[in-house]
Amino acid sequence: MSMQPQIQEMIDKFHRKMEKDPNVKKEIEPLVKTLNIDLGSETYSMKIKNAQIYDFIPMLLQEADITLTTTPENLQGLLDGTLRPMRAFVLKKVQIQGKIDDLMFLKKFF
Repeated sequence: MSMQPQIQEMIDKFHRKMEKDPNVKKEIEPLVKTLNIDLGSETYSMKIKNAQIYDFIPMLLQEADITLTTTPENLQGLLDGTLRPMRAFVLKKVQIQGKIDDLMFLKKFF
């Protein structure tokens, strides 16, 4: 099963939050980042700029600021709340390349 619909829903949720909360939007607007999601059997990338996520495509970018590597099952657990982010990180169910501060900053907007 492809994770693309679930990731797209996460992106849509992010955009709805930016529309509803001008304070959050103002906080994230200066952020410019590229993000890779490597699920082994499927890969995705996206860009964040001006409080918008765009260029969501099924491939990895060469020089992403953040790369999240996990399995589709673990990503699903993170998205539906059955796997807590810090627990996943500590148990090495999720690997992160890049600055952990960037990922933690972004986490609060989803």
